[in-house]
Amino acid sequence: MSADELAFLTIAEAGRLIARRALSPVDLVKPLIARAEALEPQLHAYLRPTFDAALEQARRAEGEILSGGAQSPLHGIPYGLKDVVDAAGLPTTGQSRVYADGVAREDAEVTARLRAAGAILLGKLTTHEGAHGGPSFDLAWPPARNPWNTEHFTGGSSSGSGAAVAAGLMPLAIGSDTGGSVRNPAGFCGLVGLKPTSGLVSRRGVMPNSFSLDHVGPLTWTVEDCAIALQAMAGHDPRDPASAAVVPPDYRAALTGDIRGLRVGVLRHLYEEEGAAAPATAKALEEAFDVLRRMGARLEEVRIRSSTAYNDVKIVIGESEIHAVHAGALRERPGDFGEDFLARILPAILFRGPDYVQAQRLRRMMMEEFDRLYERFDVLVTAAPSIAPRLDAYRPIQFWRKATSLVTPFNIPTGPALAQCIGFHEGLPLSMQVAARPFDEATVLRVAHAYERATNWRSTRPQLDPQAPPPVTPAVPDPEPSSLTQGEEDALRELARSAGLVLPERAFRHLCSAAPYAQAMVERLRAPVPLAQEPAYRIG
Repeated sequence: MSADELAFLTIAEAGRLIARRALSPVDLVKPLIARAEALEPQLHAYLRPTFDAALEQARRAEGEILSGGAQSPLHGIPYGLKDVVDAAGLPTTGQSRVYADGVAREDAEVTARLRAAGAILLGKLTTHEGAHGGPSFDLAWPPARNPWNTEHFTGGSSSGSGAAVAAGLMPLAIGSDTGGSVRNPAGFCGLVGLKPTSGLVSRRGVMPNSFSLDHVGPLTWTVEDCAIALQAMAGHDPRDPASAAVVPPDYRAALTGDIRGLRVGVLRHLYEEEGAAAPATAKALEEAFDVLRRMGARLEEVRIRSSTAYNDVKIVIGESEIHAVHAGALRERPGDFGEDFLARILPAILFRGPDYVQAQRLRRMMMEEFDRLYERFDVLVTAAPSIAPRLDAYRPIQFWRKATSLVTPFNIPTGPALAQCIGFHEGLPLSMQVAARPFDEATVLRVAHAYERATNWRSTRPQLDPQAPPPVTPAVPDPEPSSLTQGEEDALRELARSAGLVLPERAFRHLCSAAPYAQAMVERLRAPVPLAQEPAYRIG
């Protein structure tokens, strides 16, 4: 096989070749390393390659397979870890100067499971700082680039994971998803990316973003590969207090191709009325819905709350929790964080305890609304992020200014959500999202796989020129002008001081720019709720 053919093998294809000893793990890993070395100056997918160790693991896997056969579908398969996931003996930096010196003492549970399955770690992958801020242009590491067009965004925060799989540097990468951080890069990079049910995949050994909302999930080229990876990753971890005591089903067995009679709810309003999807995205979705209908699914349009309502709840919960995670470092070393991370996290000082509890109470109501919706539908479908924007168009204020989201509504309930490619526009991927009730990953995978088999989008791969010049990192954007009065800015500076924060002036300007949007979120959350309405709790 040629080097390109080896690079673009799926997990399932490579696993079958390895199992019948037609392909050695060593002969698979070597060309992937060579490809990464040739393309990495353009892509910046890797934060820390571990190629020497990977070759040693590949030789060991080769010996194990020769002597006893492949022990799992992942035996001898290379993969990468987003650099918020621990691997024993390696730093877990979260792409931050603040945590650059920390070294993991043991594997994260997901790393341990992949190691036990015989998978081969190629290295730690680029992320956005703290799996949150980004893309950042003022860190010690450049941001990852989209293989379909390196001037464009990968999506985040599992940015290197998306770039690495799309570019054929590896068939599997592990990401994390708190507000879309697996599905965003899957959508923009043309991959399959799954946010599993809360508690299905252990978060132990993963740098926290939001304890209430964090998930760990795979990014792969195909749905079958996603099912193979999830099988190895899923399962109860008694050392993770949020881990669910469930026995995962056989996900690969669910890929029957038969979706006759399945009830599919179409959330058209999320992308037509609120997300302002591009015409190419809307057209591709209609064509995808027709494919599902022809295969026997029953589609019906349905509505949920506005995505702004979910976005408000997620941001008040998520920013409050990530601020608490990094509070000590923010007080001691604020200047060592990137500006984008600070622009996102600092406005959490405007959220009070009652605001956080109100958001958790509203989240519980939203979860119950989704439960009732799943009595009517087997899956819900809508757009996923598509047509990646230019990287140099990004501004930190966009996180606060945007009031809608295609992905966040599926972080509020606890069930699975998957993004997959449904076409291309001007060389950039278009994507659909499939979601279901908690612990029904099997049905999500079944629908996505049936669609994938009925189309030919998986036959197109990005074309990269190893001789192309490395891209130039964009300039650090200036803070947006503040709409606050001088008195309001003085009060905000005093609020920051009372939180123990002595901020660089540019960080304070970012805070001033975002403050009105944060305050508007709090105002929107002040909806009446029943007196006895409980807050949301993680499944465990």
